[in-house]
Amino acid sequence: MQSIESGIKAAHWDQLTEQMHQNGFAIIPNLLSDEQCETLKDNYNNPDAYRKTVIMERYRFGLGEYKYFNYPMPNLIQSIRTAIYPHLAPIANAWMRVLNIDTKFPDAHAELLSLCHTNNQLKPTVLILKYGQGGFNTLHQDLYGDVYFPIQTVLFLNEPDKDYTGGEFVLTQQTPRAQSKAIVLKPKKGDMLIFTTNFRPVKGSKGYYRVNMKHGVSEIHSGERTTLGIIFHDALT
Repeated sequence: MQSIESGIKAAHWDQLTEQMHQNGFAIIPNLLSDEQCETLKDNYNNPDAYRKTVIMERYRFGLGEYKYFNYPMPNLIQSIRTAIYPHLAPIANAWMRVLNIDTKFPDAHAELLSLCHTNNQLKPTVLILKYGQGGFNTLHQDLYGDVYFPIQTVLFLNEPDKDYTGGEFVLTQQTPRAQSKAIVLKPKKGDMLIFTTNFRPVKGSKGYYRVNMKHGVSEIHSGERTTLGIIFHDALT
């Protein structure tokens, strides 16, 4: 796990922080090795690793399947969740401050989980998502309860245009009194995408205002696409 923690620590956090402030998303390239990606995918069929499986079509969420991990999580996932959170908390707190929201997130991830558990949010939210040809994910936000962290990450476990085609990651930005903006991203295998869970601040002529954002996945044209979503707060259900 040392290489993962070192890779997170060595990331250009000044640049990543500025990209998050300006765009609401940023990418850390090559965080996972090919071997680590394959290990996560191979574990997909291990029933003991997960607490719940969701068939997306059943709930009109899209077409595909995802599974929520159980506690305790695999060491690799736990290490990522614990190591990256302290770099994201200052970004989240800066957003709360400029938007005059009376929320301050703790410095350590364990303290955030303690807040969740105090509010009866006890279920882990880290999930692995799998799509085949024709699969997609509708635009949404991952909140899960009153206590939620406004930034999340996703790790890409397949190589686009080799393992699958289509399947772009889509963000939409809904600016008040304006048409929505679509952002289409195609990270590579092993990359980590960091993005806003719900909203981000934008500076206007009269100060900062809140811009709501959603995310989803465009239709997969061929092949298979698997990603690992790391959400930092726990869920009520």
